Amino acid sequence: MSTHPQSSTRAFAGAPADSLRSDLSALYALAQNSPYVFASPLGPFPLDGRQAYLPRFVFFGPHACDDSWRMALLSGFDHRDLRASRALLALATSLASDSEIGHGLNLSFFPLIDVVGLISGAAGRDLAHAHWGGGSPPEIGLLEKDARLRSYHGFVRIETENADDDLIGLRLRGSATELLSPDLDLITSEETRSFPVRFEADCRDTPPTDGPLSIADDLPLFPFELTLRIPGSWSEESYQHAAVTLVERFLKRYRAFQAYGQHL
Repeated sequence: MSTHPQSSTRAFAGAPADSLRSDLSALYALAQNSPYVFASPLGPFPLDGRQAYLPRFVFFGPHACDDSWRMALLSGFDHRDLRASRALLALATSLASDSEIGHGLNLSFFPLIDVVGLISGAAGRDLAHAHWGGGSPPEIGLLEKDARLRSYHGFVRIETENADDDLIGLRLRGSATELLSPDLDLITSEETRSFPVRFEADCRDTPPTDGPLSIADDLPLFPFELTLRIPGSWSEESYQHAAVTLVERFLKRYRAFQAYGQHL
């Protein structure tokens, strides 16, 4: 697969981006020899007279195939807080060494959505709440095209909660469970044990106006969306530990859904 590591990282400048650039470079290097994780940046799109890319890493778990369930994991919606980006990179790195966590799954990692903001310094772009339809910012436009092409079964978003909240917010939108069994939950208190978590219900009667579900009616499959919000007051170590642990536990449960679906 195409890598373009220099195209994806050379323009990331400034102290807040140094650690992210190091993490990206390390994962690009690891992907060169990994049988499970591959670098495949998404793009290009024009930015200040040059070409820019969205960093993307693709994970094919053991025994994954064309019929495997596909999921996109997204973070880095605001370049001013890169903890979610580094957590998602840490998760991809973990899967490279412990691939059984994603057994049979096909995962696409997008650790940095706000590429324009990080390169140009632009703030307040609010990409987490952007509609994925026409007229979207360039990064969202690329994600929309990828979603239509890849037909993901689900999306996982890692974001930062406001600093005054000390609970991890978990919001599930979509209806994956209706495809399987009304007696099965996509995520439960078992997966969130040892973490302070608030489950957030999405009770709206109309389709979401933000994120991938804003175009769900136009997708080949109606996906679910799980959003994980880590408190902004937490240290980067605590933030990363919570994000990686919770998503890994979720993936293990999600594998059970795949196995169940194959026997319907």
